[in-house]
Amino acid sequence: MNPRIKTVVYKKPYKLILSFTNSEQKAFDLSPYLSYPVYENLKDESFCSTVKLFHGPLTWHDEITF
Repeated sequence: MNPRIKTVVYKKPYKLILSFTNSEQKAFDLSPYLSYPVYENLKDESFCSTVKLFHGPLTWHDEITF
């Protein structure tokens, strides 16, 4: 069974600290994705820092799902 994300914390610049249901913690760098038009809004760090978990996926204001 694959572990699921339990919590997410934003760290500058463009990093997410993900905690999983199996007690692992990983850093995820969003920087490589910022060049894609669909993730353009994430370049604004005040927007990027609003990341939340919504029934599994990471979301930003119901605009972007990852």
